[in-house]
Formats: sequence, structure tokens, C-alpha cells
Amino acid sequence: MTTGLRERAAAELARTRERSIGLTDAVDDDDLVRQHSRLMSPLVWDLAHVGNQEELWLVRDVGGREPVRADIDQLYDAFKHARADRPELPLLGPAEARAYVRRVREQVLDLLDTVDLAGRPLVEQGFAFGMIIQHEQQHDETMLATHQLRQGDPVLVAPPPPPSRQPVAGEAFVPGGAFEMGTSLEAWALDNERPAHPVHVPPFFLDRAPVTNAQYQAFVDAGGYADPRWWSVAGWAHRQAAGLTGPGHWHGDGTYTRFGRREPIVPDEPVVHVSWHEASAYAAWAGKRLPTEAEWEKAARHDPATGRSRRFPWGDDDPAPEHANLGQHHLSPAPVGAYPAGASPYGVHQLIGDVWEWTASPFGGYPGFAAFPYREYSEVFFGDEYRVLRGGSFGTDAAACRGTFRNWDYPIRRQIFSGFRCARDPRPEELERR
Repeated sequence: MTTGLRERAAAELARTRERSIGLTDAVDDDDLVRQHSRLMSPLVWDLAHVGNQEELWLVRDVGGREPVRADIDQLYDAFKHARADRPELPLLGPAEARAYVRRVREQVLDLLDTVDLAGRPLVEQGFAFGMIIQHEQQHDETMLATHQLRQGDPVLVAPPPPPSRQPVAGEAFVPGGAFEMGTSLEAWALDNERPAHPVHVPPFFLDRAPVTNAQYQAFVDAGGYADPRWWSVAGWAHRQAAGLTGPGHWHGDGTYTRFGRREPIVPDEPVVHVSWHEASAYAAWAGKRLPTEAEWEKAARHDPATGRSRRFPWGDDDPAPEHANLGQHHLSPAPVGAYPAGASPYGVHQLIGDVWEWTASPFGGYPGFAAFPYREYSEVFFGDEYRVLRGGSFGTDAAACRGTFRNWDYPIRRQIFSGFRCARDPRPEELERR
């Protein structure tokens, strides 16, 4: 690991921890230990959990050092305790959790300067450090989602996102053909993104922008939530059982609540807090469908001029502020057309950031998939139970977002910052004209 890579890891660890501290210091101790929703852990659990994972992988495995707190491992094992049950555990209190993560971080920074990082896949190119940075950033986004579910006065502050800079409407045509999906080169890519492999995708149309609040309101106003024609059997059953009448946090009067502030719905923002079932129903009502994961990635990464797959829609450079709404710099999606510099070669906008986009695809491994460094990161979730989301949201950090990055969740979930865009197959006459 070169000096530059060590410095990068240290800087990313520090930047990530600053975000974690900001999300937990924003509330008092009572709020830290309270469970704001049975779907989420208490914030204090997330804080100690990221420290525990850092200790397990970096202090003990990479560093070969003695445990800092071996006695708490089972408390912070996400597979041993469901979120709903975590408040009943003898968790570290706020002061103790903060002290614990500080002690772990001190050891990590000490070993980062000297540890041998050659000879094992876990440490090549600093992978273990990148994995832990991404893990903490993922929990930071989870904590941000907990803040959205929290009752009480607003505690988070951020400037509004940039305004729309150009009109974006209609569909982009993506010709059929093969492209390279996934990656074998991205140093910190996780196991489910690997390996790179060719995928043939038939021609399709894809919305140039995510579905907006105004567009989704039209579905609601047309009685979409009262008409089973647009819903799958499972989706309709869930809509009825959960009493869904619109996206999460909408009040039905043209307002929604966002991080404790009730305000008018912004028409040209991407709709957020919709489940896969809701997204699929809207798409059916609109005469379209959700894109497959391969379609989404081809639209986001394939460069028809060169035939290669880029890291991001705009190219291979890391995200910059002009490219995408990432990193909790704003507390909402940006209006459609706010990031023209982030568009893909096919003219598709805001594929990265703003809202996680549901795809039609179940979560599974790519051909040649190998679990690394543990099965519980990805492999145990493979199957039809989960649907893939792509692209990240305004709450996703750039360190945990790539053109190849894959998220997944149950089709009923909408506490996450989830939206979507639609796709459709070309009609024969449309292909004849091309």
C-alpha cells in the first residue's frame, strides 16, 4: 500500500467518522437510545456497530491485535438480533459507545502506518479499509433514514439542492447489444459487483429522468391506489394491508414531512419513499415497466462511441458537486435537470444520486461470483425475496456509490430513499425508423 493510498484511507476514515458523529451528536441521549421505528435500530446501536466492525476487520484481522471489547461482539452482530429487538439488548450507552469507537479508531490509525498490506486479497490495494469506510457510510445513510422517521423538532440542517439547469423530459433510446457489466478492476468494489462480464441487452427506451412528484401525483389522482389492475397480486395485498394511499411521508394535502419539517411538495423533484410495489404499479399505469438491472447499468455506464463501460455516467472521474447529489450535502433530491454535467452518453440524467432507483431484477450473483470476504455481505441475500436498487441517493456518500454498486431490499420497503424511473420495449415501427 503506497503512501498515497494510506493517506487516502486515513482521510476517508476521518471524513466518514465526521459524518457519523454529526448524525449522532445532532440529538440528545434519549433520542440516541430510543427506537424511532421498528424498522430501524436505535442510533446508538449503529454507532457502536460501525466501531465493532472496524475492530473485527481492521484491529483484529488486518492488524493482528488484541480485542478492544470482545465482550460486545454478539450485541452488535446484525445477524443475531433483528432490528426490532435491539433496544432490549444491554447496549453500550451513548458516552460508552463514543469512547469505544474512539479507542478503536486510535488503534486503526496507529496500525495503518505500519501494517503489512501485501500477500492477502483482504488487504491488497487497501481493500479492508475501503470495505470499512463503505460499511460506515452505509450505516450513516441508515441513520439518516432513522432521522427521517424520528418525531420531534428538526435537528439536521443543509442548504437546498441546486435548481434545475435545463429541461429534461421524455425517453432515451438505448440500442441493443452487449456491454460489460460489473467490474474486475475497481479496487474497493464489493463482491456482488464482481466480476466484469458481457451482457447482451435488447433495445429499450428509458426515462431520461426519475419519476417526479408531479408525475406520481397524477397516478394518485387517477385512483392508482384504488385500482388493482396496476398492481401485482403481492403488491395489491400489501397496499391493502398497509393502508397505502401515497408515498411515505405524504399527507394527502400537497405537503410532506422531511426531517421534521412539513412543507409543500416540490413538483419537479424525484419522488422518494416509494416501495418496489408502488413503483411497479405506477409503471404499469403509465404503460411501461421498471428497467432490469442490466438495462439500468448499460444506460449508466456504456459509452456507444468507444464501446467501453465507464465508472460513472459522465466518465471515469470521481463524483464532483456538478455531477450528482450525493453525500448528504442536501437533505432532499434535486429537481430534474439540476445536474446536466452528470448525464450519460445516452442523455439519461441523474442516474447517480438523488434517489435509489428500483429495478425489476431480483438480487443474485454474477457469473463467476465468489463471496468475499464473508458470505453474509451478499450471498445470503441472493434470491427472489429482494429487488435491486441502483444509483445511490442524496444520502449516499460517493465512497459507497459507483456505476456498478448494487443495493437491495424487500419490495415492501420504503423507509429508504427510494424512487425509480420507467423503461419500455420499443414498438416494431420505432425500430424500423432507426
